[in-house]
Amino acid sequence: MTRIQYQECIDACIKTMNTCNYSYVSSLKEYHLEELRESIRLDRECADICSFAIQAMTRQSPFVVQILRLCADICEACADESSKHVHRHCRSCIEACRECAAACRMISETVEVYA
Repeated sequence: MTRIQYQECIDACIKTMNTCNYSYVSSLKEYHLEELRESIRLDRECADICSFAIQAMTRQSPFVVQILRLCADICEACADESSKHVHRHCRSCIEACRECAAACRMISETVEVYA
C-alpha cells in the first residue's frame, strides 16, 4: 500500500494522538487524579502508539499489520477507560479512539489480504 492508501488511517491516528495528548494534559489538571490514573496512563500510551503507527505507515514498515492491530487494541482500551469519566476531554477521546481503532483494523485487514 502507498501513503495515499493509508491516508484515512494516518488522519485518524493524528486526530487521536492530538486528542489523547489534550486529554492527558487536561486530566493532569483535575483535582481527583487518583480516579483518572488509568485514563491518564492510557491517554499517553494511545498517543504514543498512534505516533508510531503513523511512522510505520509512512515508511511502509513490514510490521505495519501488527502495529496497526496493536494501535487498534490500545485505542479501544483507551476509549473504554475514558467512558468511565464525565469530563469533556474524555468524551472527545472516546470518539477519536473508536474511529482510529476502526481505521487501523480496516487497513490491517486490507494489507494482510494483499500481502
